[in-house]
Amino acid sequence: MRWQSLTHLNLGSNNLSGEIPESIGSLFSLKAFHLHNNSFSGGIPLSLNNCTFLGLIDFAENKLTGNIPSWIGESTHLMVIRLRSNEFFGDIPQQICRLSSLIILDLANNRLSGSIPRCLNNISAMATIPSAIDDKFSTLKFSIYLGFQRSSLGYREDLILVVKGRKSAYPNILPLVRIVDLSCNNLSGGIPIEISSLFELQSLNLSRNHLMGRIPENIGGMKYLESLDLSNNHLSGEIPQSITNLTFLSYLDLSYNNLSGRIPSSTQLQSFNALDFIGNPELCGAPLLKNCTENEGPQGDENVEGPERSWFYIGAATGFIVGFWGVCGALLCKREWRRAYFKFLNNIKDRVYVVTALKWSWVCYHFRRYHMISL
Repeated sequence: MRWQSLTHLNLGSNNLSGEIPESIGSLFSLKAFHLHNNSFSGGIPLSLNNCTFLGLIDFAENKLTGNIPSWIGESTHLMVIRLRSNEFFGDIPQQICRLSSLIILDLANNRLSGSIPRCLNNISAMATIPSAIDDKFSTLKFSIYLGFQRSSLGYREDLILVVKGRKSAYPNILPLVRIVDLSCNNLSGGIPIEISSLFELQSLNLSRNHLMGRIPENIGGMKYLESLDLSNNHLSGEIPQSITNLTFLSYLDLSYNNLSGRIPSSTQLQSFNALDFIGNPELCGAPLLKNCTENEGPQGDENVEGPERSWFYIGAATGFIVGFWGVCGALLCKREWRRAYFKFLNNIKDRVYVVTALKWSWVCYHFRRYHMISL
């Protein structure tokens, strides 16, 4: 190729096939590279690493395969990686965490395995205010000066992204978007707590994987999160209370996990559909129809009553032994107390006998009298 000055290449949505040529690495000035919605196969060519100014890669919806190359972490200008709907396999390379300017990471619908990198919190562009990256993103724009008309034609990058369960175009506000989509893969392990440090993230989709463990407790710190999809995994434990702090959340799907306990109470969470929580047999509370007071309460009470009941029996037995031997021991050791005690019992017995005899005589007298009158 002789187009070393080419900065933007968009071949998307055609019927192109075959492998991406190695000669693409000779486009040293390339900043944005679109090959989406074609039928390219093979892997990502190593020569692409020569394009050191590359800020956007969109190879989505092809038939690309192999591992995501680790050298991708050396492309320090990269702000957008969109490789969804291909056939990539293997682990997500840890080197991606070196891309401090990355604002869109879309690796959905591949065959990636392993765990989610714990170092994603190093991607500072997802943890800072949007304006901090806007100047860098402006390098992806270009304009053509039309001298005879004394005007120019401008071009600005745009993408079609899957957010909140639907495809949406982002033609003008792309620098303001912060997205991580790792859905529909074979990822395992837990959700790293470091991911909740991406404070400016707006959409997080980890659905349809094999993730286990708990939802990070401090997920509520991602205050700008608008879309959260953790459905179809093996997550367990309770939904963190901090999730009620996500006041911008307008799309939530926690269905088909092993979550348990009460759904935290907030106007935000109770406004979602029950379908967003189904498939969690031990989950209860609105908007689900399962009532926590009937299902969760007794189970919790039993767990609490166990040790309390044991201590009750121990205390009762101890009290009986101390009381019994305290009285009997005193009577055995003190003859005067013993005589006084039995004398007291004899007096009680005599009083009971006298009272009982008088009551019985009174009843018999009135019975005979009533019988004589009736005759």
